[in-house]
Amino acid sequence: MPDFAPALETVFDTVPGEGSEWLHATEGAVPGFVRGTYYLIGPARFARGAVRYRHWLDGDGLVTTLRFDPERRDGAVRCTSRFVRSTKLEDEEAAGTALYRTFGTAFDGDQLLRGVALASPVNVSACFFAGRFLAFGEQGLPWELDPETLETRGEHTFDGRLNPLAPFAAHPKIDRVSGELFNFGVSFSARRPTLTLYRFGADGSQVFRRRHDLDLPRSNHDFGLSERYAAFYLSPYVMDMDALMTRGAPVIDALSWQPGQGSRLLVLSREDGEEMASVPLGHAYCLHVANAFDDGPRLTVDLLELEEPVYPDYQELPNLFERVLPGRPVRLVVDLDRQEVIDRQEVAYHKACDFPAVARENETHPTTDTWLLGISQTGETGRKFFDELVHVRWDTPDAVAIYRAPDGRFLGGEPVFVKDPASGPGGGGRRGAIIVQEIDPAARRSAFLLFDAFAVEKGPIARLPQSEPIPPCFHAGFEPG
Repeated sequence: MPDFAPALETVFDTVPGEGSEWLHATEGAVPGFVRGTYYLIGPARFARGAVRYRHWLDGDGLVTTLRFDPERRDGAVRCTSRFVRSTKLEDEEAAGTALYRTFGTAFDGDQLLRGVALASPVNVSACFFAGRFLAFGEQGLPWELDPETLETRGEHTFDGRLNPLAPFAAHPKIDRVSGELFNFGVSFSARRPTLTLYRFGADGSQVFRRRHDLDLPRSNHDFGLSERYAAFYLSPYVMDMDALMTRGAPVIDALSWQPGQGSRLLVLSREDGEEMASVPLGHAYCLHVANAFDDGPRLTVDLLELEEPVYPDYQELPNLFERVLPGRPVRLVVDLDRQEVIDRQEVAYHKACDFPAVARENETHPTTDTWLLGISQTGETGRKFFDELVHVRWDTPDAVAIYRAPDGRFLGGEPVFVKDPASGPGGGGRRGAIIVQEIDPAARRSAFLLFDAFAVEKGPIARLPQSEPIPPCFHAGFEPG
């Protein structure tokens, strides 16, 4: 079988160190308008004792920050990395071996948290909310970190409103105007599966939690937030809790793809959580939503639509994406009064793709630009990884700009847009930078690349190499300041 990602195993064999260092740009310079904190989170330890994890989602969460201070004469950027000291990490370090079953790995004698849930490795996303820096796992409470040192402060319960078993997903959405946080959680009960929508005020207080019955225990990872609505692309990726609880299966083996059940777009009101629409969408799968915005009774949702779930392609480590199928950026326009999709727009990029992002100024508002990562060898059989940074424009969907990494190098982490304030107020300015990871497995190196956001095809404008590599991560963000 061909190998399109030679030496990728080194990425998952190395446990990165913790601490801080100063990074200096090579092959260019960091633009002066990049001022603030870039943050990134992902799985970074893939073995404990004799247990080696099978799945990319299994690794313990590592958070990395870059602090950009243009006032420094030498242009150095402070880089800090630390593991989230979750219940899982603390217990397993004390025991010197793996204890808990993970998303993709089960083993003799493994445990569930309180006997009913996975102990989260806290490795998917992070955000600043209500004066706190929070890290999130696939399901479970977030963990608060010190925003400067990244030391773990403990589980965040939203002033006791949530407990460790509350269903709480890894993709909260924050309204940049109101400061509110919205999130959801799925209860996978076979008798009464439900989706709960949460709303928290800018001060961290809970405004409401509203539960909705589902027809099936559908696994859902992300959602879209507009000014008035929360939108969920509910795919027929169905969880069998009996397999998890009584047969000892990992989550990946308890999930089944049932395309005959169809996908739906569930639309809820942000104001009170009431259901506004449930619209059939066909038989595809969506892992990530890029953005959503509304105009009267019309709701627009930008997302990545895949032919089938991608989680099976996250294993068996280190052989990822061996047979991954194409996906595509899709814009759906839904008429809520008519309860139907009235327009569907596809971008001319039909490869396996993930980690879509927009400018934070455009979140919940109309936007023409989305950035994402893609796999150039989609459709080929053999190990591969993300090697393309893609810029799509919804107003010209056939004009796709692509940067492809040199052979043997790969990209990781959600592309993050940093706006040039000189481009004007709001989200309409067309000057800014994109930050993304670069991984060179054969050389055992990693770096951070900066691009002109609107000319990514020209290649990096700066590279910030690290002295010690970190694995490719998941989601990222930027806090100006």
